[in-house]
Amino acid sequence: MHVQSSLRGIIVHQSDKKVTIAFVQPSNLILLVPSLKLKDGFLRMAAEFQDEGIIYSHHERARSDFDAFLEEMRGYARGLNLPADHVPWTNFCLVRKDEGGDTILGESRLRHYLSPALEVEGGHIGYAIRPSARRQGYGTRILALTLEKARDRGLRRVLVTCDADNFASRRIIEKNGGMLSGQAISPRTGVPVLQYWIELPD
Repeated sequence: MHVQSSLRGIIVHQSDKKVTIAFVQPSNLILLVPSLKLKDGFLRMAAEFQDEGIIYSHHERARSDFDAFLEEMRGYARGLNLPADHVPWTNFCLVRKDEGGDTILGESRLRHYLSPALEVEGGHIGYAIRPSARRQGYGTRILALTLEKARDRGLRRVLVTCDADNFASRRIIEKNGGMLSGQAISPRTGVPVLQYWIELPD
């Protein structure tokens, strides 16, 4: 076994058949669940996605009634009032804490367990970085921090998927210790999807 160090705050322990990771995160980057304190920053992030033509349904709900959105997120994390065919999940914001205030750089979704559909596409974790913060390493970091949350929930293996032609996502997953385990065709889009498993350290 040997150890490789990454400039993005991840230490990868690799052997022939297994990759595990340890996390060394910058102290000014944290994951927080959405809250009233984060309302303005969350809505600014949602507006930036919308300006890029990216519309997320939960952003629409946050814009229309932020208090109801927060209650909905709390319920989903407890498995309450879930949309059809969904599993419980927790939504997180990647927050950079600066002297001038906090900035939300992106968000992630940690699904507490897998359904048969998520085993094909979706996996345990999804994430998105706001357009103005892309190509700065935050995708790698938000996945690493969300893997920590998964470990805290008692998960020891995490599935992460991406489109086969999404080379940026592939690099992010592999930098976090992802080992390619399979490929499938997305039932939503009809495109090839890669499936990666990540072993979490004790």
